[in-house]
Amino acid sequence: MYRLTNIKIRGNFSEEEVINLALKRYHINQNNVKRAYIYKRSIDARNKADIFFNYSVEVDLIKEQKIKGAILVKKEEYPSIIVKRDSKVRPVVVGSGPAGLFAALTLVDNGILPIIFEQGAKVEKRIKDVEDFSNGKKLNIKSNIQFGEGGAGTFSDGKLTTGNSSIYSRKVLEEFVRFGAPKEILYTAKPHIGTDNLVNIVKNIREYIISKGGKFFFDTKVTDFKIEKNKIKGVFFDEKNIDTDAVILAIGHSARDTFKQLLKKQVNIVPKNFAVGARIEHLQKDINISQYGQNIDFKLPPAEYKLVYHSKNGRTCYSFCMCPGGQVMASSSEENTVVTNGMSRYSRDGENANSALLVNVNVSDICGDDPLKGMYFQEKLEKKAFDMGGKNYFAPVQRVKDYFDNIKTEKIGQVKPTYKPGYTFANLNELFPSYINDTLKEALVEFNKKIKGFSCDDAILTAVETRTSSPVQIIRDKDSLMSNIYGLYPCGEGAGYAGGIMTAAVDGIKVAIKVLENK
Repeated sequence: MYRLTNIKIRGNFSEEEVINLALKRYHINQNNVKRAYIYKRSIDARNKADIFFNYSVEVDLIKEQKIKGAILVKKEEYPSIIVKRDSKVRPVVVGSGPAGLFAALTLVDNGILPIIFEQGAKVEKRIKDVEDFSNGKKLNIKSNIQFGEGGAGTFSDGKLTTGNSSIYSRKVLEEFVRFGAPKEILYTAKPHIGTDNLVNIVKNIREYIISKGGKFFFDTKVTDFKIEKNKIKGVFFDEKNIDTDAVILAIGHSARDTFKQLLKKQVNIVPKNFAVGARIEHLQKDINISQYGQNIDFKLPPAEYKLVYHSKNGRTCYSFCMCPGGQVMASSSEENTVVTNGMSRYSRDGENANSALLVNVNVSDICGDDPLKGMYFQEKLEKKAFDMGGKNYFAPVQRVKDYFDNIKTEKIGQVKPTYKPGYTFANLNELFPSYINDTLKEALVEFNKKIKGFSCDDAILTAVETRTSSPVQIIRDKDSLMSNIYGLYPCGEGAGYAGGIMTAAVDGIKVAIKVLENK
């Protein structure tokens, strides 16, 4: 197989047109092509006077020929799985986010039938629970943006980017396409699915798992774990229990009650560094102009950005989960707290762009020896944001200029906050510790040098963003992937081994393989 690179195209071409152009440039006769497909597409906007799509195309030839400039590549093969599991009890998956769903999917595709517990609702009902809360109705503490089928990533931009080089990253993309995602996620440099697509894909995965013999319990919280002689023997739920010898713990980063229960069971948990901050909103058209310029004669997707600033004080501020054309979402999972997140649909056609701006919080920043001290730090900020917002789940917001001037915002300008159910003017300097405020302000100045207008007066900050990563890690053996309790497999974001949809799904696959291969 050959890879044809640097296919520069200035315009919006179909897949067939791109492939034909690549074959022509590399002097390949179409009659000699067994198979051809787009391997990668990115946007080169370094020179705003000459922006173009840069494609790579892979071709399989009927008859070998020398192709000048092409790269000979070998098709990647996924490692074979030797299923040794012969237990009479079924494995249990706790949580149905990306880690849990892909673990369950891997199990059923290899003939092992899992039981999946999810404290939240199935995705069809969960959509209503999220919408109701955004429209000012009561928070459902079991089914919300954090909890429910599909996990927190379902109500996001559905980004499928990762710095992880695992061979299973491609597998995850292929599975998403298998269950209804747009084919272009296989080759786009920064693929995304969007919430509107994700809800259907998640449903399709669930229905497939059930068709193969897997079983789901929704609106059902695992409350305890049966452990005997340091081995997992079962799980408890709704005053019932199920016997099992393998539990994949894919609980997500917001499963605070479960963290507490695991600690009581002497599961090895340690605190880890995490990050907190606020969402920043701009007009999407201003981000587009800054990233692309104004003189573009073909259609480009809404512009994105990814920013990092390293302060002299040793702290880092970075953008996270940037949502072009999206909105800031009410993401609380506990009463009397305010939590934010970002979401966009596949079209990314909203008026505003938003992104989290996060500052790292180190374990050493927080006093105490409790492994859950980071979790309590997050919770304290969320409750404080709730109070600042008016104690009605409105979010505290502030114009960037007012944040710099350390004064409460009195009115908004061009950028209108998108957070629902509503917002309250506030001074976010009073919310965060000084080391977060100082680093965030330094970063805003530097980011404005990279993206013109990033720190404009009217840009809106909405607080508080606390759930970007788990504040704990559930220690597991690097070979077996089990915790100190035999048969208990910490997995995904909540366990501290992932940081997004892709890495969580990959971790779910890896853990499921360990369950399959363990006799």
